[in-house]
Amino acid sequence: MTDHMPDDLSIMGRDLRAYTDELRPKHPVVRNAYGEWVLLRHADVVTAALDHQRFSSNASRFLQIPNGLDGDKHTQYRAIIDRHLSHEALAPFIPVFKQVAATLVSELPKGVVLDAVQDIGAVFAVRAQCAWLGWPAELEPQLLGWMAKNHAATRSADHNKMADVAHEFDNIIRSVIMPRRELANHQHDDVTSKLCQERIDGRLLSEPELVSILRNWTGGDLGSIALCVGVIVAHIAQNPECIPTLRTATNSQIDAFIDEILRLDDPFVSNRRITTCPVDIGGQTIPSGAKVKLNWTSANRDESIFNNNKFDPSGNADANLVYGIGKHVCPGRLLATWELRIALQALLDSTQSISFALNQPVERETAPVGGFHKVPVVLG
Repeated sequence: MTDHMPDDLSIMGRDLRAYTDELRPKHPVVRNAYGEWVLLRHADVVTAALDHQRFSSNASRFLQIPNGLDGDKHTQYRAIIDRHLSHEALAPFIPVFKQVAATLVSELPKGVVLDAVQDIGAVFAVRAQCAWLGWPAELEPQLLGWMAKNHAATRSADHNKMADVAHEFDNIIRSVIMPRRELANHQHDDVTSKLCQERIDGRLLSEPELVSILRNWTGGDLGSIALCVGVIVAHIAQNPECIPTLRTATNSQIDAFIDEILRLDDPFVSNRRITTCPVDIGGQTIPSGAKVKLNWTSANRDESIFNNNKFDPSGNADANLVYGIGKHVCPGRLLATWELRIALQALLDSTQSISFALNQPVERETAPVGGFHKVPVVLG
């Protein structure tokens, strides 16, 4: 590395987009305060994401299914997970998600200040996920409280706080799966119950395996959906001229519109890898055993790939990395796509306008969280 290369990509209080936009043209690879190598350019992130031999996904000391698995193990678990996230498996839930979104939007007061992240995104995420997984509605306050604590702990970078919050969420999951793990219990016929009956290597999934899968499905997705809703609503409030077009757009056009918004302001910040050998990438030699971060937020704003970040849903679609790439691409992409489109359509169907609240500026999340912390808006 050159002596002047920035060595900290985890400075609290900085907008990740602005920071990586500043670094990327001159420094495609940087070291952060934790000694991790961070890949910022699109080409390098894609290379690492597709190179499963030199960049291992087994980067956590905790069990992470399927994100933290390599090779055949990943393939086995991914097959189980994909069964529950396929088009056929999710299609029956479309009317359920529509009802959740319509009910929520009907409850939102018009003409008063609302936070698009917490009041709309977080509540929709919890209700939609509970409906999909068959979790009791009574968990809503607990899950909303956990989401707030989880973001606060992540922002603090305090590993003890993050561990406590993770432990709390694992206990929520256990409270749901314990009654469903009894083979004689046929009272439940929901997605969580079906997952509890899945087998690998001839045996039922263990409790730690179930907790890991459901933590990935819920713990990650709840916060991500809330942040995505905040980003989408902020874009529309800033560009109200797009509303008439969206009202008449097809589902695929809306999906492409949402994906492009999220490309420009990607809340899915990064994924981790560990090198299995020395790797030359981005003009740097990364040693074996090094921790590497694939920075999706930066890669998705690489001006050399995306025509100086011109808003172009169809033109930028093929290079969009919001949900990752390769065999580790987000298994919940279809679920997230449908939920976000349904939430947006419900908002547009029930409001005449979406505008920023006066004298209440939006607040961005700070590293290592992406998107917005707060988006004060008024629904007309």
